[in-house]
Amino acid sequence: MKPLLLIDIDGPLNPYAALARSTPPEGYRIHPMRPTGWKDGVPLPVLLSPGHGEELLALAARYELVWATTWKDEANEWVGPRLGLPPLPFIDWPAMHGATADGTYWKTRYVVDYADGRPFAWVDDEISAPDTDYVAAHHPGRALLRRIDPWVGLLREDFDALAGWAA
Repeated sequence: MKPLLLIDIDGPLNPYAALARSTPPEGYRIHPMRPTGWKDGVPLPVLLSPGHGEELLALAARYELVWATTWKDEANEWVGPRLGLPPLPFIDWPAMHGATADGTYWKTRYVVDYADGRPFAWVDDEISAPDTDYVAAHHPGRALLRRIDPWVGLLREDFDALAGWAA
């Protein structure tokens, strides 16, 4: 059984912080979107790089790809097709954006539960040291937690690290 690759959208695939710049990062295009819950009058600007779809499809030979994003199933409607990805399973978070007493990211416990002992790699812009510690203490399988800078998104070295870890 292949390890899981748990993929967050906002930060890794959509370097949303870069929207503060006058031009998108090289290789990215702005896609206006209206996912459920987006109540603003103007569409949500989402930065995506078509190259990321190709990179993720290449990693699918080594991983089972899973959305680990607040977009949940809407990732398959709004983001996946623009990257050339097939529909992927997703983590259906029981609750979102809650605070934790130990400083872990709200997703971390759910990620560990979802993995259910399987090896996994997780890319997200909110991962920090308490998350790594929590996974080490509560997950019996191998795990790679990779924090992605929301100003730049996934880079070549991230894809190389993911491929190398799964090898």
